[in-house]
Amino acid sequence: MFSKISGTFKPASAFKRFLLSLLVTGLGYGIYKGILDNYLAEVVVMGEMDRGIVEFFREIPGLLLIFLLAAMYAFSAERLYQIGAAIMLIGMGMQSIVSPTKVLVTICICIYSLGEHIQLGMKNTLALNYAKEGQGGAALGYQNATHQIGMLAGYAVIVVAFSRFAAQRPYKLFFAVSAIFLAISLLLSFGMNGASETDESKRRFYFRKKYTKYYMLEVFYGARKQVFFTFGPYVLILFYGASASVISLLFAISAVACFICSPLIGRIIDRLGYKIVMISDTLILVIVCFFYGFAHHIFPREIAFIVCCVNYILDSVISLASMASNVYVQDISDSQEEVRATISTGISVNHMITILIALFGGWIWKTLGMETLFVLSAVLGLCNSAYAATIKTVKKN
Repeated sequence: MFSKISGTFKPASAFKRFLLSLLVTGLGYGIYKGILDNYLAEVVVMGEMDRGIVEFFREIPGLLLIFLLAAMYAFSAERLYQIGAAIMLIGMGMQSIVSPTKVLVTICICIYSLGEHIQLGMKNTLALNYAKEGQGGAALGYQNATHQIGMLAGYAVIVVAFSRFAAQRPYKLFFAVSAIFLAISLLLSFGMNGASETDESKRRFYFRKKYTKYYMLEVFYGARKQVFFTFGPYVLILFYGASASVISLLFAISAVACFICSPLIGRIIDRLGYKIVMISDTLILVIVCFFYGFAHHIFPREIAFIVCCVNYILDSVISLASMASNVYVQDISDSQEEVRATISTGISVNHMITILIALFGGWIWKTLGMETLFVLSAVLGLCNSAYAATIKTVKKN
């Protein structure tokens, strides 16, 4: 396995430090994500509308990412990755000590989210920078798999801990533990020496006509993934009464599935092409959305809960196909710096629709029912497939 990973990346690159940092970050994030939704529902007492509002503010850093990265144009991808890690650490540390009020908790979530979003574009950029020629999809696959392993370990910690100590609700303690792992990840990232050069294009917003289709694909993908990311776990908690240990177990199984499938999907992208993958994944999404929104009308409540859990895992797996759009950018770009700038812009474009889905998703659920919410996600998926079908795949020399 290690020989395959080494064969994917350039020997002289800092890919080992990069992957190790991702592994530890994933561990901290797994602990955080494994308890966050239950913490918001049980301790902070947030309903579906509140959850949507929190997610609206959490996604604002993603929308503002294009401004932030334009202001920090002189920094290398490695340095931006380190800055993101430091900000994540600050947000998580604050979460472990502030009172569980809606305002304070939301502020902590937003600070963590700021660092997370800064890292988001850099992770893909660094993976592509460190990859050998023609191995971009595989490199992104291994990057995702490494992060998934870390998250799996974090989820496992929560499953074991909350199975024994659920009555004590030790949420604060585990936010502190997560902060410790993020601090270790930050220290590891200091061994990644910056290699990317300053690019004048990073002084401004990087929009180019040839990337129009990529920007539109990011809009569709951002809208549909936000429904599951925000409201998927909340459906299981509020509607089906899932505990923190059950949610973490579900996340752990999803992490295993993504770990196994991520390199495979990366190789599929390299072999079959990003266009086929873009079209196929969202067609599967329609089935996933249908059962997630309507399972309780078809099956007994206990069976419906299991069906929703299975479909949550399937959504996590097919979401990995979003790597295809990054490979598409690399395929039509003129330089690695252009790849970096375009992916970062794509993240901000993605969040232009994401924050609206987060804000109105809770309202749609409360007023029109969760069925309507997941029908909307399926429709957005079909739009994504239809638009991806218009892409012309002309491989550059």
